[in-house]
Amino acid sequence: MSRIAYFGPRGTFTEQAARALAPGEELIPVETVRQALTTVREGGADAACVPIENSVEGVVPATLDALSESTALVAVAEAILPIHFSVLTRHGGGEIRTVASHPHALAQVREWLEANLPGAHPVASSSTSAAAVGVLDGEFDAAVCAPVAAEHYDLEVLATEVADVGDAATRFLLVRPPGELPEPTGADRTSVVAAAVNRTGTLAELLTALADRGINLTRLDARPTRSNFGEYRFFIDFEGHVAEPRILDALTALRRHCRNLRFLGSHPRADGIRSTVEAGAGNDDFVEAAVWADAVRKGELA
Repeated sequence: MSRIAYFGPRGTFTEQAARALAPGEELIPVETVRQALTTVREGGADAACVPIENSVEGVVPATLDALSESTALVAVAEAILPIHFSVLTRHGGGEIRTVASHPHALAQVREWLEANLPGAHPVASSSTSAAAVGVLDGEFDAAVCAPVAAEHYDLEVLATEVADVGDAATRFLLVRPPGELPEPTGADRTSVVAAAVNRTGTLAELLTALADRGINLTRLDARPTRSNFGEYRFFIDFEGHVAEPRILDALTALRRHCRNLRFLGSHPRADGIRSTVEAGAGNDDFVEAAVWADAVRKGELA
């Protein structure tokens, strides 16, 4: 049985994602995203489940930063969970004056709270489950939680399916130390973090390396390096798998333009969207071009 560290505590959406990505495995809740990845790096777990981006609030900066630090980890799978919350209170509780949750959760139910609990003061907590614990301890009157929290905490469910955006979703990654990668499926995602040279046109060069090979960019984020003011790392997701010649060719081009390029994995996309490849940018085209170039190098062609 594998050990999977996840951003806990119990009763969070990350636990739900970990159950989906690693069914039947031992789940180890930890307090932060960084701690989940550190647990894997230090051998305390075989893999970690962490949130990477939300359709309403965007990327999770703590995950991006932790993935770029220390030794490399690679994503081998992803899950996309629809995000609807439950509001939990104490049994027989009275007036709701405070409602707690993680800041991302509060931002996603702001309109619902204003309409249904207009007198309640929102309070930020370290996680949705920590808010539930706070309700149990009498610190808060209500908590906005993942539905799974009701399985772990003896609280009354005041409301379910709570969300300002009905189709909100969060994407989670299962990451582990480098090793054998998942086989390509035709509906894959490759991720890298690029520490580029700080000069005019650097970002354009990185994006051109993908565009010239017909590779579709799916996400681009920048985070400060924390070493020099104004220097950034670029987190880039794009369609395709490193086993494909065009993707490998793009990675070598990216590496030439970067002070450092960290490969964060190639894995199947949870949404199953397959890559659309234009004429001249298919894998067979790259193989044929490589064969032609090799023949030229050997003097077999003019």
